[in-house]
Amino acid sequence: MNIRYATMADLDDIASVESVCFPVLEAATKEEFEQRIKYFGNHFWLMFDEGKLIAFVDGFVTDEANLTDEMYENASMHNENGAWQMIFGVNTLPEYRRCGYAKELIKKAILDAREQNRRGLVLTCKESLVPYYSKFGFIDEGITDKSTHGNVLWHQMRLDFELRNNGVKQI
Repeated sequence: MNIRYATMADLDDIASVESVCFPVLEAATKEEFEQRIKYFGNHFWLMFDEGKLIAFVDGFVTDEANLTDEMYENASMHNENGAWQMIFGVNTLPEYRRCGYAKELIKKAILDAREQNRRGLVLTCKESLVPYYSKFGFIDEGITDKSTHGNVLWHQMRLDFELRNNGVKQI
């Protein structure tokens, strides 16, 4: 499997995968992805199988500590020098799920954030996915009041590189 960053040439494929992976109220539009790629294409991690986009992770960088609904809609809020890598979506086509592809993309996003000297990563997820993201070291901060995207209750999760998995400062 090949992982690379996004370009405008990937726009249709990204929008198509998103539409399969998320309900209409939660899915980003093609126009939103166009803006996201324009502002932060280097913060899209795309995975291909023989030229077919099968999974991707995306999100911008900011100094804001919490993920808000406005971030999904306003790609120009991206700050390449920001402290926090936000994760807006983890997408895998249904026929490729449970094969470890999302895991590889998340690991790559974490690795890139470390190499770019970010403070860490932040994402929101539904309650059923809290244990999955915990395996990567994300800590559940509970249901967020900063995002009601798609009229859903979201748990905000944070991977802070200054903290261990149990929240104790490293010595």
